[in-house]
Amino acid sequence: MDTSEILIGRLVNKESTIAIVGLGYVGLPLAIRYSEVGFKVLGVDIDDEKVKSLNSGKSFIEHISNESISTMLERGFEATTEFEKIKVADAIILCVPTPLNKYREPDLSYVITTTEFIVPHLRSGQVVSLESTTYPGTTEEELLPRLQSQGLVVGQDLFLVYSPEREDPGNANFNTQTIPKVCGGHTERCKEVGIALYQNSIERVVPVSSTKVAEMTKLLENIHRAVNIGLVNEMKIVADQMGIDIREVIDAAATKPFGFTPYYPGPGLGGHCIPIDPFYLTWKAREYGLHTRFIELSGEINQGMPTWVVGKVQDALNKEQKALNSSNILVMGIAYKKDVDDMRESPFVEIMEILRAKGAIVAYHDPHVPTFPKMREHNFELDSISFNAENIAKYDAVVLATDHRSVDYEMLLQNANLIIDTRGVYKTPHQKVVKA
Repeated sequence: MDTSEILIGRLVNKESTIAIVGLGYVGLPLAIRYSEVGFKVLGVDIDDEKVKSLNSGKSFIEHISNESISTMLERGFEATTEFEKIKVADAIILCVPTPLNKYREPDLSYVITTTEFIVPHLRSGQVVSLESTTYPGTTEEELLPRLQSQGLVVGQDLFLVYSPEREDPGNANFNTQTIPKVCGGHTERCKEVGIALYQNSIERVVPVSSTKVAEMTKLLENIHRAVNIGLVNEMKIVADQMGIDIREVIDAAATKPFGFTPYYPGPGLGGHCIPIDPFYLTWKAREYGLHTRFIELSGEINQGMPTWVVGKVQDALNKEQKALNSSNILVMGIAYKKDVDDMRESPFVEIMEILRAKGAIVAYHDPHVPTFPKMREHNFELDSISFNAENIAKYDAVVLATDHRSVDYEMLLQNANLIIDTRGVYKTPHQKVVKA
């Protein structure tokens, strides 16, 4: 048997150790899933505190329980900062961030650095899978030459695949097991190994012809959402000027049983994919002399939403004969989506910064984020305030940003002086509520 046949056999029979590099919102659920189905799992991360937490049986992600981590440990899981330990693994799955830099261009430093960390420890008979969202061509242009730099030949000694993550934190209807997995290989044998890698842990693997197709698939999924959100955000601004509730319009339009999919407006895009992925394609398209006007326009609209929301706050305060400068503003919810503790690319942080820059005194309440986390580009030395009637009444205005289900919105309405509702929580018009 050749190298790929041996590797496929080990993966199919669950005889392999799976190394997950990057133990965040993508990597940790994947590690748990591989452990559940009977693989030995090695977790690798450069964050020593994260590694210590996992090895002590403690989760650092709200929707992942300590029990899940402890059970994984009992099944042989180990977290480490030592990359040389990947030698024992047959499969190495990279789940590292791919943010944008300050110029809104792809930052592949995590992918490249991680690849360079693993290269000295690679051996024949391993498969490397990249799951990080990126532009078409990354796997071939950045990973392939580095993986072959030590003499191993991809497609013969080593196997390279791209399989984009599709996690949706807080969504109880879909999880790592049930979300179909797109998988493309650098060669046909790479693809076959990739299918074997994922088929035991994911209910449906969707093979595609190349890594580029898999990379583009991920971008299309998220660009589709970003563009449609940009459309309804623009419609929201128009409807607002006309005195129309855009959410009522969308709900009515959604009764059409064909040809319409409801998307809802918001105060900006958040999360690790939707605000970022379109810019990966627009950047790469310029290499081919193409200008992705449609995608860039939706990005421009969505990026303007935090400023538009602050304008609504300022207008609402003016009607109360108050200035935004020196007003006390409470932001309700700072996680990027409801019922999670995920702060990645949260637009509400930008809202807080704009408010602060205009002289407002800003506080926040979020039951899922007790302390404002350390972030690369944002700094607020704040803790979540206690949610009670006395505290709510202290603020000149409340910006309802993230609509967590655990919040008592009736109590908020009774005690707030003014609410700027960016999520359509309050369906019935009320003199205290300004829709944004």
